[in-house]
Amino acid sequence: MVISHARKHNAMTLAMWQQLAEAVQALADDRAVRVIVVTGEGDAAFVSGADISEFAQQRSGTDAVAAYDHAVATAQRVLAECAKPTVARIQGICMGGGMGIALACDLRFAASNARFRMPAARIGLGYAFEGMQRLVRLLGAPATFDLFYTARSLHAPEAMRLGLVNDCIDPEIFDAEVASRAALIAQNAPLALRAAKAAILATLEPPTAQAREAIDAMVRQCFASRDYAEGQAAFAERRAPRFEGS
Repeated sequence: MVISHARKHNAMTLAMWQQLAEAVQALADDRAVRVIVVTGEGDAAFVSGADISEFAQQRSGTDAVAAYDHAVATAQRVLAECAKPTVARIQGICMGGGMGIALACDLRFAASNARFRMPAARIGLGYAFEGMQRLVRLLGAPATFDLFYTARSLHAPEAMRLGLVNDCIDPEIFDAEVASRAALIAQNAPLALRAAKAAILATLEPPTAQAREAIDAMVRQCFASRDYAEGQAAFAERRAPRFEGS
């Protein structure tokens, strides 16, 4: 999935936030899709943040601000809660709302020339709770304080040391490496991946009986699936499994 607004370093307009939610949902509903890779158009930027030039029109009053913030939160929530594996492929600039999109993905792979920044304090913006919560979970409070208080830029190697990205990859092999890792994910059993993702996300929240039962049901579904039988057969026959997601 390509975020396309290259003349403004892929800055997100209100319409783009709305389209992002719709696109992710469509991919989530497509049984042929095994993994969703989110990237920006071109090499200069993943997403440079929100398109501030439209703020005077789209965030001009209390109701407009609420509607805009709802669109941003919805897009990031749909991405974060997508049952399928999600990967952020990050080259160039990744700032503000771009970091929010990246944080909503399960995995983040960055080219070594990528740069990250959370500039909210430099433009007088508050940052929504859900996005802040995702960042604190990844980095911890001290590093999050640093990023927000200073609004400084991070280069990809430091971002990896902090835990913001999973890996920092040489630009010359970046495309091939991300494609290879996405292919590794795509070849695995979809039901098992869905159950694993649900369980991992559930551990980030206070445990509830309802959540435990939902995850247990997913695990039981894995054991009852044709993919489970195929996995066992492939292992015994020493061949690659052919999973169908059923």
